[in-house]
Parts: sequence; C-alpha cells; structure tokens
Amino acid sequence: MAKRSMRSKSRDSAFAQENVHPLFPGRAGWTPHDPDGQFRDRKYVKNIRAMSPAQQQLMDAVDTNSVVLALGPAGTGKTYLAIAKAVEALESGKVQRIVLSRPAVEAGESLGFLPGDLQEKLAPYLRPLYDALTERLGTKRLKAMLADGIIEIAPVAYMRGRTLSECFVVIDEAQNCTYTQIKMLLTRLGWRSTMVLTGDPDQTDLLPGISGLADIAAKLDRLPEIPVVRLAEGDIVRHPLVASMLTVL
Repeated sequence: MAKRSMRSKSRDSAFAQENVHPLFPGRAGWTPHDPDGQFRDRKYVKNIRAMSPAQQQLMDAVDTNSVVLALGPAGTGKTYLAIAKAVEALESGKVQRIVLSRPAVEAGESLGFLPGDLQEKLAPYLRPLYDALTERLGTKRLKAMLADGIIEIAPVAYMRGRTLSECFVVIDEAQNCTYTQIKMLLTRLGWRSTMVLTGDPDQTDLLPGISGLADIAAKLDRLPEIPVVRLAEGDIVRHPLVASMLTVL
C-alpha cells in the first residue's frame, strides 16, 4: 500500500508540474512559482542598478546635470531612483542636505479634516517619500536625520522664497503642480545643488488643463543642459500586470 501511495503521489506531482505554465512567459522569466524570489521579492541592495536603458539614462543624467526631469507612468522607478541618488550624494559628501517636496493633493477623494500638528496632517501625502527613504536608510537613521534637519520633507506650498544650496532636491508627483508652482520650484536651485522633478503628465489629480508639468518639460527640452528623461511601459518594474493594464487604461 505504501509503495502504491508513493507512486500515486509521484504521478500527481509530475502531472502538476507538466501543467504549470509561466503566467508571464515574456517578462524576463518571471513566474508565480519563482523558487528564489529573484523577480518577485527584490531584496535591498546598497548600490542600485538600472533595470532598463531608460533608467540608466536617468541615473547618468542625475550624475552629470544639476536639473533633471523624469517623466513616465507609475512603477517606472522615477521616485525611487531619485531618492536613491539623493542618499548616495549625501553619503558621499557631495551635498549637505536632502530636500524632498510633494504637492498635498488628494487622489480624487476628499479626506476631510486631519487631526494632529502640521507634520501629522501632511504625513499621508508624504508617505511614499518616507517609504523610499526608509528602505535606503533604515528607520533609525531616517528618524535621526529628520530630527537633525539633514533630511527635510516639505509640501510645495512651503518652498517659496527659499534658496536651496548644497542640497539634493527631489520634487515628486510634479504632475499635480501648476505651471507657476513648477517654475517657482525650479528657481529655488542654489549653488552645488541637484534637482530632480518626477511625475506622470497622464496621471494628474488636478482639473484638466491645470497641470504644468507637460508644458514645462516641452520648454526645458530645448535646453541641452537640462535633460528630460522619458520612461515608458517597458521600464515598469512593478508587477508585470501594471504594464499590461496601462496599455489599455
């Protein structure tokens, strides 16, 4: 009985393996049954590397230019690469501070009154920046740097009138800024600083015609010293279904 049971289990296992096919055979070998988690569960790496030529273009542009615009759909790594480069510049001594800014715009729904002080009210809007920083620095180091002012996270409304020198500035979700706001942010650039604007002109939460990112990018495209890096669906590094959905939505 034991032998027949073992043979039956063996046949069932072989049948199951023969009928398991990759869910996304064309996506760099990714399958839901990836045994080592190489594609689905990416572990932390100290030195990031590009996953596509466009991402490499973005990283090279940040290394060699003072102002860079990164445009592309969700999941292409715009914010993560910008923040990773900011941390890299800070740790190598190229800059003294990191300044991250993001418009406090709700994604199609009103959250109403939020309790707490200013920092607590803004936390939901700035959460993606905290997540990326936490992954690169760890919770303890991030808290210490925030307390010391080495890393500053501020809404766009608090940037007017400032001069940001010896800083690495990341303006995230720039598609939710007006033309005037983006112009104001760009002119905050001081000496020995780098500024990266990221956003997706096709995914703004503002009313039609109000977002200024596309217009700003078109005008700055004429300046050779300000690269405008455009990422596409092929550069998406989230779940393969994200790229598939964006092609039809």
